[in-house]
Amino acid sequence: EVQLVESGGGLVQSGGSLRLSCVASEFTADDYAISWFRQAPGKEREGISYLNTIDDSTQYSDSVKGRFTMSTDNAKNTLFLTMNNLQPEDTAVYYCAMGTGRSFPSGEDFTSWGQGTQVTVSS
Repeated sequence: EVQLVESGGGLVQSGGSLRLSCVASEFTADDYAISWFRQAPGKEREGISYLNTIDDSTQYSDSVKGRFTMSTDNAKNTLFLTMNNLQPEDTAVYYCAMGTGRSFPSGEDFTSWGQGTQVTVSS
């Protein structure tokens, strides 16, 4: 199983930016989908971004489209999520995940998950 470790969360004011990192123990051909999810207190987990490493296609949820951007550093097995114009409703624990991703934005087809990193946006 691929090991994932997120970092980069923190407290930021509304309108600010953060960049989350997710270091993977390996990139495998079977786990070709990489995604970010988030879960706010009392809410269901939300799939917010998706990258297919085979064809480089991406998807973003409407809630983050135009503000959040995924990128990768393959040499370092690292996935990034750059988050701009953060709003209080973006407050959540953010997780990266890998798998086949066929069910995105559901997390059902993601087999490897990180431990999560907290993002808190103050108004």
